[in-house]
Amino acid sequence: MMDRLREGVNGIAIKIILGLIILSFVFTGVSGYLGGGGNNVAAKVGSTTIERGAFEQAYQNERNRMQSQMGDYFSTLMGDPQYVQTFRKSVLDRMINDVLIEQYAKSLGLRVSDDQVSQLILTMPQFQTNGKFDQDIYAATLRRAGFSADSFAEYLRTDLLRNQVVSALQDSEFTLPHEVEQQTHLLTQTRDVQTITLSVADFAKKAQVTEDELQAYYQSHSENYERPEQMKVAYVELSAEKLKDTITVSDEDAQQYYQDHLDKYSTKEQRKVRHILIKDDEAKAEELLAQLKAGADFATVAKESSQDVGSAKLGGDLGWIEKGVMDPEFEDAAFNLQAKGDVSEVVKSDFGYHIIQLEDVKAPQSKPYSQVAAEIKSELRDQKAVDEFYSLQSKLESVAFESPDSLDEAAKAISQSIQTTDFISQADAPEILKIPAVAQALENTDVKKEGMNSEVLEVAPEHVVVVRVNDVRDETVLPFDDVKEQVKAQLLATKGEQQALTLANKVVEALQKGEDKVLADNDLSFASEQSIDRRSPLANKVFAMPHPQEGASTYAQTKDDQGNITIVKLNKVTSGSDAQFEQQIASQLLRMNNQQDLEVLIKSLRESTSIEYHGLAAE
Repeated sequence: MMDRLREGVNGIAIKIILGLIILSFVFTGVSGYLGGGGNNVAAKVGSTTIERGAFEQAYQNERNRMQSQMGDYFSTLMGDPQYVQTFRKSVLDRMINDVLIEQYAKSLGLRVSDDQVSQLILTMPQFQTNGKFDQDIYAATLRRAGFSADSFAEYLRTDLLRNQVVSALQDSEFTLPHEVEQQTHLLTQTRDVQTITLSVADFAKKAQVTEDELQAYYQSHSENYERPEQMKVAYVELSAEKLKDTITVSDEDAQQYYQDHLDKYSTKEQRKVRHILIKDDEAKAEELLAQLKAGADFATVAKESSQDVGSAKLGGDLGWIEKGVMDPEFEDAAFNLQAKGDVSEVVKSDFGYHIIQLEDVKAPQSKPYSQVAAEIKSELRDQKAVDEFYSLQSKLESVAFESPDSLDEAAKAISQSIQTTDFISQADAPEILKIPAVAQALENTDVKKEGMNSEVLEVAPEHVVVVRVNDVRDETVLPFDDVKEQVKAQLLATKGEQQALTLANKVVEALQKGEDKVLADNDLSFASEQSIDRRSPLANKVFAMPHPQEGASTYAQTKDDQGNITIVKLNKVTSGSDAQFEQQIASQLLRMNNQQDLEVLIKSLRESTSIEYHGLAAE
């Protein structure tokens, strides 16, 4: 009974209760229960706070970027809580560094004017069509990114301020011509060599080993012949993605969904508007409204007086807007205007005082069913698969718990097959069993030792698995007779390499003394001369060899990329010279110096500024 109660902690009901408790802490914060505060701060840098919301957004953006670059490998990394903690801290550290540079810039008296911000917006290629600023693209891009015109301008102002510091560091760096020339000569240097390759495999074929040597090698290298702990695993997998293949959606269902959600497949009413923004002076806004009512041209007044840097130079043009994207007060006034050319009264919003002019109206339009039928069927299939998944997941939770010593009933309840493995280790397990949560469950005492079902484990969104261990085979050193041929092959390879190295050292030593006869005695000869650069597999050794004296060569031995022993004869060193490459080297040296300067500055600012991490591990 106690065992079943213990297992019950993993049940779905307990999970829901615990989930609600955890959520209450997430939204209220532990400090809320204790009467404290600071829950919404991720870090404090001097007197500046980094809000938790801003940090979480930056973290999610960086996570999405890394996911798109690295795919499944990044998903695996994110399964490690330690990596997640390190990753989160790295994002927060970059935000802290930005704040430090911003504070440093302000301490130097650096400033960014409204005109600088406005000029940057107007010249950003993201907002241009055919080389000209496009107000519609600008407004749409800001809406998608969650910016208002003012918040985006402030974001750019801060970025420009930090860039002033970075630019100052860059402008103060330089490289000396001799330094660039020396680096170019070194990096473009070539070396003329001849080589003799001693095949380790050929030496291994000629080597001899005795039974005693095999036994001795087996004993001294027993760790090479260990079989790791292995287990036979059975598991039942449930995935919404795979459930889609079993679901069909009829035309009747799709058409009914289309009718019930017609607004979803219709464009919203759009309005093309201009506005004039006065941030803090209602009287000034009323004065401008009076000028407009007296016949003044709206675009001209906007250009001369509007304080919205993004639209003022365009005569206040905001392009096409629709409901749900603008400030509510602004939106209500804009959509209450009746006829083209109508001008609103002064409207107060969170950004200041607006005067709005209606230029044009686009009525909503519905897409025909034929255009969206495939999309609707796919969406309904997805919805039904997800609904079916969660219904089956509940059954799986219940049955796997109620019949903990077998997966038969659980598999039957969700109409899935039981998948089994032979004896496997973690290294050769199926990918689904390598996922950290699953691998950890397989080490659970109840699962591994008692042969019970694991809890339902989430391996991806709408994708779960239940595992059990059918058998365990302990880690052991395999018997000599089972691995004798492997031992023999490895010992022969070792002897072959040793013999090749011995001969190479003997030849190199003789050649360095000028005794060329050693080559004929061992039936060896150097290959034709070749010129190699630093990209060659032999570069690490060859470019570490001393320069040959006039009329002489230097010798050394190394390994090639196949593991064979190579005797190298260095005949000549040629310094390179490439004007185009010199420019690249100069740029690279500048970048390295600039990066070092920036790192030194940030290190100094961190040492002199109080930095507090809230809820994250700090070094």
